[in-house]
Amino acid sequence: MIRSKTLFAPASLLAAGALLTVSGLLMAAEPSKTSGEAAKPVTFAKDIAPIFQEKCEGCHRKGSMAPMSLVTYEETRPWARSIKERVVQRQMPPWHLDKTVGIQEFQNDRSLSDAQIATIVRWVDAGAPLGNAKDLPAAKQWPDEDTWQLAKQYGQPDLILKSEEYTMPAVSQDQWWRPMTEVPLTEARWVRAVEMRPGTPAGRRITHHAIGYLLQNEPKGSAAPSDDPLSAIAGGGILMEWAIGKQYDVYRPNTGKLLMPGAKIWWDVHYHAVGEKITDHVELAVYLYPKGEVPKYRTYLTMFNAAATGGSPLDIPPNTVAETENFHVLKQAARLENFQPHMHLRGKAMLLEAILPDGTVQTISYCNNFNFNWMNNYIYTEDAAPEFPKGTIIHVKAWHDNTTAKASNPDPTQWVGWGDRTVDEMAHAWVNVTYISDDDYTQWAAKHKPKRSANPLDFLGGNN
Repeated sequence: MIRSKTLFAPASLLAAGALLTVSGLLMAAEPSKTSGEAAKPVTFAKDIAPIFQEKCEGCHRKGSMAPMSLVTYEETRPWARSIKERVVQRQMPPWHLDKTVGIQEFQNDRSLSDAQIATIVRWVDAGAPLGNAKDLPAAKQWPDEDTWQLAKQYGQPDLILKSEEYTMPAVSQDQWWRPMTEVPLTEARWVRAVEMRPGTPAGRRITHHAIGYLLQNEPKGSAAPSDDPLSAIAGGGILMEWAIGKQYDVYRPNTGKLLMPGAKIWWDVHYHAVGEKITDHVELAVYLYPKGEVPKYRTYLTMFNAAATGGSPLDIPPNTVAETENFHVLKQAARLENFQPHMHLRGKAMLLEAILPDGTVQTISYCNNFNFNWMNNYIYTEDAAPEFPKGTIIHVKAWHDNTTAKASNPDPTQWVGWGDRTVDEMAHAWVNVTYISDDDYTQWAAKHKPKRSANPLDFLGGNN
């Protein structure tokens, strides 16, 4: 449920908040247990393997992106203590939202519950036993890495668009590859889902992000009612943005994106060198609605900047934790479908909230532990996706940690500003915004009355 709160969290409470949060995590990993629960043995076969199948094997299996497999007991046992440390600190699985504020219902939630963390802790502390092998669940069947993830849901893509090949040298400054690809359509069609990926496993190592801008002649009066400058630049806006942690967008029923005949994809692929010469491209799978089917709503992938759009958008002095914020007015009632914070190596936290026309402030989502290695896309469930009236202000606030406390910080003695390079910084939220009618919002609001909270210390433990 969305919660109301005061607009700003006191910056002076950052350190105290970090201590409170770490303490809370440790307590959450050891909830109170009855004597029966405490005596019950925890084994890999019966208790841990099902958790790993649900939350970990998506990455931790042979041939996937993780450095080790956690499928079998033999593969998992050597990593037991490291697993305990990572899950207690909520570093793994990678899910970096504050669980105490904002929306907590997601289509793609891969985080561990407090009970699951406690079970893993007990298992490791007991010596990480296998237990009875007969209790092991059936092995989970994962799709081949070369297949499209959404094919199981929609069948094979209607279109597969590929950028031209690019060769990244073993040693190089960051590079940006911006070729053009025609969309082979002769009539207007509506998109119900998109999926993007680097062309090869090796390509994933060099691809920082990839954006597919949609260049097309828009139908009269169909421009997005948004102040997102990228929508104006691209004509049709952004069809898809890929980063580690975000591979596809599925639009809600009766919602989609419009492709016009003659459209083109203008790629913006950010590559970085990894010590090996690699040639790769980017692929975009497009799943269309049946011919002639027109959804009621059109959604737009929107960049809500925390930084200003003009002048000097970011100012991060050496050895400081810097705060940056920006405000965006919804020119029409809208539903927000997801939240994907985007920053670089010094990114620390990002807050997304709404200031309604009546002055009410509602927390939407708060990423309190941003990790550059995982550009997670938090997709709200059908019932939890928030809707707001025309005139609502979307407030985005970001924190960058330019100190030695940030392990990924390459040099805390340097001033940092906005820029495309990995060593520069950014601060924006990618959000699919679906514009709706005033009547649609009124009906939604009648069914979703947000809880109120007058506590001004909502974020005391959040900015860690």
